[in-house]
Amino acid sequence: MSEATINTTELGEKIVRVLKTIYDPEIPVDIYELGLIYDVFVNEDHEVKILMTLTTPNCPVAETLPVEVEEKVKTIDEVKDAMVEITFDPPWSQDLMSEEAKLELGLL
Repeated sequence: MSEATINTTELGEKIVRVLKTIYDPEIPVDIYELGLIYDVFVNEDHEVKILMTLTTPNCPVAETLPVEVEEKVKTIDEVKDAMVEITFDPPWSQDLMSEEAKLELGLL
């Protein structure tokens, strides 16, 4: 493995740790465990693209949550730039939540 590959993997893990500090204000579970993060892309220049969704298209945090995700990811030293893309394909459902999140919300 080249140094760049290791760094991208490590950076991906750091990004996930940051995402786990961001919570949906209506649900006491972080957005990663909630299944709102569909994918995290990191290129060799350490530019990050996050593909995420919201619980509903009319989500009250539709304006602020993606901005919070971008800003928090940009605080990681190695990240050169970050952008969030919102998608509703596939639409979010409780099936996307981790077991931990379902337990937390009493769904198991």
